[in-house]
Amino acid sequence: MVDRLTRWHLVAIALALILVSFGGPVFAQEAAEDELEAAAEEGDTLAAEEVAVLDEIVVTAQKREQNIQEVPISITTMGKDEIDLLTIGALDVRFLSGRVPSLLIESSFGRAFPRFYIRGLGNTDFDLNASQPVSMVYDEIVLENAVVKGMPVWDMERIEVLRGPQGSLFGRNTPAGIVKFDSIKPSQDFDSYVRASYGSLDSIDVRGAVGGRLTDTFSGRFSGLYQGRGDWVDNDFTGEKDALGSNETVAYRLQFLWEPNEKFDGLLNLHGWSVDGTARLFRANIFDKGSNSVVDSFSRDKVAYDGLNEQNIDSFGGMLKLNYEFDFATLTSVTGYETLDMFSRGDIDGGFGASFAPPFGPGFIPFPSESADGLPYLDQITQEFRLTSNPGQRLGWIAGLYFFNEDLQADTFSFDSLGGNVQDGYSFQKQETDSWAMFGSLDYAATDRLSLQGGLRYSKDKKDFVAERPDPTFQTPTFEPITENTDADFTSWDLTATYMVNANVNVYGRLATSFRAPSIQGRILFCPDFEGGLNPDTNCVDVADQEEIISGEIGVKSELLDRKLRLNVTGYTFQLDGQQIVAVGGAMNTATLLNADRTDGYGLEFDIDVAPTAEWLMTFGLSYNSTEIKDDELVVGGCGGGCTITDPIGPNGVIVDGNSLPHAPEWIFNGIVDYRKPIGNNLFLASLDWAYNDEKRFFLYESEEFKSDFFELGLRVGYTFSQAKYEIALFGRNITDEVIVNNGIDFNNLTGMVNEPRIWGLEFVARF
Repeated sequence: MVDRLTRWHLVAIALALILVSFGGPVFAQEAAEDELEAAAEEGDTLAAEEVAVLDEIVVTAQKREQNIQEVPISITTMGKDEIDLLTIGALDVRFLSGRVPSLLIESSFGRAFPRFYIRGLGNTDFDLNASQPVSMVYDEIVLENAVVKGMPVWDMERIEVLRGPQGSLFGRNTPAGIVKFDSIKPSQDFDSYVRASYGSLDSIDVRGAVGGRLTDTFSGRFSGLYQGRGDWVDNDFTGEKDALGSNETVAYRLQFLWEPNEKFDGLLNLHGWSVDGTARLFRANIFDKGSNSVVDSFSRDKVAYDGLNEQNIDSFGGMLKLNYEFDFATLTSVTGYETLDMFSRGDIDGGFGASFAPPFGPGFIPFPSESADGLPYLDQITQEFRLTSNPGQRLGWIAGLYFFNEDLQADTFSFDSLGGNVQDGYSFQKQETDSWAMFGSLDYAATDRLSLQGGLRYSKDKKDFVAERPDPTFQTPTFEPITENTDADFTSWDLTATYMVNANVNVYGRLATSFRAPSIQGRILFCPDFEGGLNPDTNCVDVADQEEIISGEIGVKSELLDRKLRLNVTGYTFQLDGQQIVAVGGAMNTATLLNADRTDGYGLEFDIDVAPTAEWLMTFGLSYNSTEIKDDELVVGGCGGGCTITDPIGPNGVIVDGNSLPHAPEWIFNGIVDYRKPIGNNLFLASLDWAYNDEKRFFLYESEEFKSDFFELGLRVGYTFSQAKYEIALFGRNITDEVIVNNGIDFNNLTGMVNEPRIWGLEFVARF
């Protein structure tokens, strides 16, 4: 493998070649600007509709508003129009997967529990108290638990994906990066709209908002969402038609903005959401053994279950943000509260019967597995205070304090599929997490072209954990609680230098660190300890030490060809020490926490926006990500369901040293091509979008079966009328109807989970 120094050389050479190649376009742009100035002096004009320029993108990646081209971080953004396009058809937050360079999202819980991966770093753990190295920030509130991260996405101003460690300003659990969501805020200007669509499989999506002035100092906004889909999957075991596949999601957001004077403002955000419907559908023996091809008998609209399936989520939250502007700085307080309860049950073996209780199928079912997980309560409280220097100063700065508390209970149930689906096992775990941090950042304009930036954060993290198994499935009960606790601290930092080559090109270099706090995992109901289950050390409660990352990146941000082309390129490399790795499945329906000695990664990321004319806008994203586990002592259990393992197998398990990380494809390529043609006072609209990633593996070990690539294509064609007040459009998602196995279960048989089917539909939009 290429060593770290060689990787840096390759990245530097590639970026140097790209920068040198800017000479021609920059010269051409400067010449074009000279021609426009000369034409203006002569009195020539250009019609507004003939001028094509890219809009400025404003982000808050550094907790203050900035032009994205001036922020020395690898960032991709999505605006309101892109989000509305890509979520059409009642899609959840997983619509983002593969739509941004280096970003992937998957779930084994369906619309709940999305797992995020950036630059190959993520967490495959399905335990309900699992932590992730990708942080999700929604309206300035960190959403820590993976189920809370399933909050619906609608009425958005923008989404920002910040790649690489964000340990200074955002803190714990950000070694891979952040996905940041910002909803549209209230204002004094009246604004309202409704978007309603209906598609195949009885897919309904209705979303809308209304907002504006309530008094001279008071503004409000209400936004709501309803998404639904009918049952469309037959259960061949019971003979029931259209038995599964439905879901119903309801969400609301109520915001009030108070601006009594020019120095103070306060924003209150109250929100809630619920999900009711089908959990993930598992498909037994979907793979043709010895390959990752789907068996000929597979049908996406059929399963054969003897177990039950259901999913329910209810969540409520609030955020209060207060700003006071002093003469020298602005003081901000952000208070957040989230609460949630959830239950999700599925037929995990993906079939019916068992080898010892025929008939069984489809394919060979060694033993039945029907389980459920629930969060009877989850409460999260966050508080941030920060003081930010006012803009326009040579030395800019931010200083702040952050507090986090989470209290939850996670339940695990098992059921007897062969005995009428009655409950035959129960365990629970409780965990309370307390964390606090103090942070600061300095940004100094050393010259008119060179700026220097540094950030520092001290974090303290503590977890108290208890687990019990009062109703065992296999073993004896736990006669006393199993307890664990962690107490850790970490100082993260970043250093950045940015050089302005000219008014259109910035070059930056960044070194950054971050950490993931220690984790505790205790899914003890299916613990393979059959020796009595009395010793807490042998009850499958695992503790993983904190992981620490150091990352370096070099980037170029440019706007060329008279602002018709925006080209941003980043090359990076990282070393992750003590990565928290989860060995999922194997012989049992459980997960084991491990720390790998070291994981290395490197790659390139491209964000490209092109507006060749006023009618066309094209957005492309491309990334190459390479990851490698470096731990010659790390072994994991192989599949228990008959897969074909290609890694070497030692006396203690499968050797995974040298493997790439799971759900970490090397190549991701996405794009949107948008065409808008004025017809009088109306518009003809057409958009084509796609997402592609090459082959990724599902588990730490390599096998012939548990891997897949991904490609989906979307389309929307519409027309506005009544001076763009109304709009009607035909849309399609996954229009080629690709069948993609995007995850698997390995402990029982060759079980897989597939993507959404093709959806065609009509959308109507009204703006008032």
